[in-house]
Amino acid sequence: MRKLFFSESACKETKLHSAPHSWLPLEKGKLSKFSGHAAGGSSIESLMKMPEPEVLPHFKPADYVDILAQIHEELESCPPDEKSCLYLLQFQVFRGLGEAKLSRRSLQSAWEKASTIHEKLIFGAWLKYEKKGEEAISDLLSSCGKCSQEFRLLDFVSQVSTGSHDMSYDDESDEFRGSAVVHFRIRDDMIACDRRRLAALSTPLYAMLNGGFKESYLEVIDMSRNGISPIGMRAISKFSLSGRLPYLSADAILEMLEFANKFCCKGLKDACERKLASFVSSRQDAIDFMECALELGCSILAASCLQVLLNELPECLNDEQVVRIFSSANKQQRLTMVGSASFSLYCLLSEVSMSTNPTSDVTVSFLEKLVESASDSRQKQLALHQLACTRFLRKDYAEAERLFSAAFSAGHLYSVVGLARLASLKGNKHFALKLLDSVMSSRWPLGWMYQERALYLDGDSKLENLNKATELDPTLTYPYMFRAASLMKRQSVEAALMEINRILGFKLVLECLELRFCCYLALEDYRAALCDVQAILTLAPDYRMIGGRVAAKQLRMLVLENVEQWTTADCWMQLYDRWSSVDDIGSLSVIYQMLESDTAKGVLYFRQSLLLLRLNCPEAAMRSLQLAREHAASDHERLVYEGWILYDTGHCEEGLQKAEASVAIQRSFEAFFLKAYALADSSLDPSTSATVVSLLEDALRCPSDRLRKGQALNNLGSVYVDCGKLDLAAECYINALKIGHTRAHQGLARVHFLRNNRTGAYDEMTKLIEKARNNASGYEKRSEYCDRELTKADLQMVTKLDPLRVYPYRYRAAVLMDNHKEKEAIAELTKAIAFKADLNLLHLRAAFHEHIGDISSALRDCRAALSVDPNHQEMLELHHRVNSQEP
Repeated sequence: MRKLFFSESACKETKLHSAPHSWLPLEKGKLSKFSGHAAGGSSIESLMKMPEPEVLPHFKPADYVDILAQIHEELESCPPDEKSCLYLLQFQVFRGLGEAKLSRRSLQSAWEKASTIHEKLIFGAWLKYEKKGEEAISDLLSSCGKCSQEFRLLDFVSQVSTGSHDMSYDDESDEFRGSAVVHFRIRDDMIACDRRRLAALSTPLYAMLNGGFKESYLEVIDMSRNGISPIGMRAISKFSLSGRLPYLSADAILEMLEFANKFCCKGLKDACERKLASFVSSRQDAIDFMECALELGCSILAASCLQVLLNELPECLNDEQVVRIFSSANKQQRLTMVGSASFSLYCLLSEVSMSTNPTSDVTVSFLEKLVESASDSRQKQLALHQLACTRFLRKDYAEAERLFSAAFSAGHLYSVVGLARLASLKGNKHFALKLLDSVMSSRWPLGWMYQERALYLDGDSKLENLNKATELDPTLTYPYMFRAASLMKRQSVEAALMEINRILGFKLVLECLELRFCCYLALEDYRAALCDVQAILTLAPDYRMIGGRVAAKQLRMLVLENVEQWTTADCWMQLYDRWSSVDDIGSLSVIYQMLESDTAKGVLYFRQSLLLLRLNCPEAAMRSLQLAREHAASDHERLVYEGWILYDTGHCEEGLQKAEASVAIQRSFEAFFLKAYALADSSLDPSTSATVVSLLEDALRCPSDRLRKGQALNNLGSVYVDCGKLDLAAECYINALKIGHTRAHQGLARVHFLRNNRTGAYDEMTKLIEKARNNASGYEKRSEYCDRELTKADLQMVTKLDPLRVYPYRYRAAVLMDNHKEKEAIAELTKAIAFKADLNLLHLRAAFHEHIGDISSALRDCRAALSVDPNHQEMLELHHRVNSQEP
């Protein structure tokens, strides 16, 4: 096979030092432009110039548990109009922790608890933006007779109370000086009006028509210079008599609105606003009417315009007119436009703009408005820190330093990262270290503190700090990448692979896959390199590698030329092998390659979505499901994928409807499987088990491949176990294993255990561990079937392979508590809580705090846990019990 690297003579270095951007074949003329990269030096040296970790523009309190507890306590007692802002803050905390599902739920709560129409439309637009690409779900729900509320425009004009604005002069004893009818001359037209009724529209008109002004005695008043047309004046006259506006053009209503504003006719102004709000249907309408609304203080009209603009996020921020409206609004105009929800509005706008271009002038202007809108310390911390991050990226270092310092002084400890970076840029690493040491000495250190400290150290001290960072927070990516790159530099590529595999074993990070791709190239293992680049492209089709200089697709094509080509049959065999060995990344890669052929794409995209869910990539999984729907070969297949889309987004009943519609067209494995899966997951009725068994048996009678039939047999075995039918369960698991469904070992182990055969259960799990590429769950499950010492060893291995699994921490803490080592038990839980907001960890620590009599700490953990899951029954009971003990 032709080598992908330059020759030794060309590189004058070992193969290890052939750059990721110097390995391109010389004979490929179309790739000659990359030879310039090669001339610049070795790839490993280039790789070692790794970018520093990003200064994250998130709200990152030093003790997130404390903040979540505060928010929950405030939510329990605050008035309704403060709840949305608290849920927004909760959203920001979870966003800073990287908890996408929890942050989405907080945003949903902010929308549900919105007390004003402005909050409702802001959070509705935000949810729509967060669910960008999920509009198809709304369509699917509509097809099932159900609407997704947050995607709908609000008909809020009818919801806003009109109040009682008009003055009323029905008392006949209130004598008017002039004639009963007054005429208004507008150029050549004369408009007759009822003097009493017109005067009732406002105090100024009453004073003019029945006060000390000369107009009180005139029968004809010239209104030619007041900006009102004859049509408009006639409409005002009619309104004074009936209280209703006639049908008129938008221009005429605008004239009346200006008249109403000039003469303080609140009722007329309100009616004009509402009428104009119905004319706002496009972005340009919203722009035009918003300028008028802000000028005249028309809050209803402004809200109508705002809704249309926010509904078009992020596209509308490419419109300079839209940006000008938001960025130039003063305090009074913001009050008109969005009431008291100014901070929420600019939070949304800043979020959207930062995701598009964090260094743009638009982002800066929105963040400046966010700072202006912040009303309490926590809002100021977030706003100042985010604006500081943008100024830092724009290299406006003096202003960034002022803002980071202000955020830090306000209590946002994480902003010290920005101050340290700025000190380092000035060449003062000693001061950067001093800043960090000061923070670390004042509290329990966190992983990010050691990671940041390592940036200003060299040699062993740097590695010691990075190792400590990983110990305290194993989810931080930079330490693994730096250690792996350092090992590559020392030509220890195998050790570098082991290091980068540590994080890829539990967290799929594109940059880590890219680094592993480079390791495989250095080893000339092009098949493995191809696997990683295809996994990257599955997750991010437009991903660019080597510092963004080369498209991943282009690198893939180059590597592909240096591996043996697989036929369709080869691909299916490889997929079976990798699926059976629980090699999810390898399986993704094979499917990516298969999608290039003429094979039925719907089925492959569906398999891809299953793998992505297992890899905890829900957004990519949903994208694959939607592609499966688009490429379905038949209506009944499409209905199945629609059912999974609905089920995966929490619409189980609608998912079942789709499955039934699919079965009505054609009986198929996937339709029966979906129906069984959704029914088993949604119903607590024990009698449902018989229906699920029947559906899975129907599925197994239909044609399908071994991969899916193995899953169905495994699920059927689980149902039989729950029903106590162990012999039937064992038969299902054994049949599943015969066709390569490795995970069935876990079910069979459970059967052995329920038959009081712990040794058989242990051995069965050992087989799974030996076969599976990703086996942390295997060690965790095996720990249930052995003595305490072996259990401890297995759970220690689980934590090593996947530190995000919480059961090992809970087990070790429980053992320590049984041995009366309360402080150590709490410390074990605290170690994991520091980097993972988990209900079970917080629940157990709260119980431990209660046990030792630390009621305030127990109550704090209860409140934080209920922020993670507000409806957890055991947690609610513990919270109630602990709360009653608080002095």
